[in-house]
Amino acid sequence: MQNGEIAFYLLSAGAITFALLTITRKSAVVSALMLVLTFCFLAALYLTLSAQFLAVVQVAVYAGAIMVLVLFVIMLLNLESEDIHVSKNWKAVVGLLAAMGVLAQVLAMIFMSQDKFPKTISPNAAILGTTESVGRTLYTAYSFPFEMASLILISAAVGAVVLAKKRLT
Repeated sequence: MQNGEIAFYLLSAGAITFALLTITRKSAVVSALMLVLTFCFLAALYLTLSAQFLAVVQVAVYAGAIMVLVLFVIMLLNLESEDIHVSKNWKAVVGLLAAMGVLAQVLAMIFMSQDKFPKTISPNAAILGTTESVGRTLYTAYSFPFEMASLILISAAVGAVVLAKKRLT
């Protein structure tokens, strides 16, 4: 195994671990912080794949801006005061069995196709992952979806403020 593969597997294990911690924590704030760590591990994975721009965007946009919005909403809605009860019934068992089945399929696919993974990264990866190439594509071919995403984020922030104002009055 090469050093790149070892780093990939360690960072993947870290990302999966913190993703599982995200969905298993009772506190919404702790869960959000675990999600930030998951985003950081994903950014490190992007660095191992020579996608520097995606790594920086992952940290700046997701671990930074989006998580600030999520924590802002958690604090506004005061989710800690509600009692959350998880009932053990047949739906939870079916969900757990379905999740285990999906995991088994993913692992089988990974282990059965070991020889089909590329051994090296494309030589164009260093060129395609730059800020210039991503920016050129984003502002030419994908300018409309980019603007729609910004409108959705602004409307979510305005909606959170409106909800908070109604609770205070």
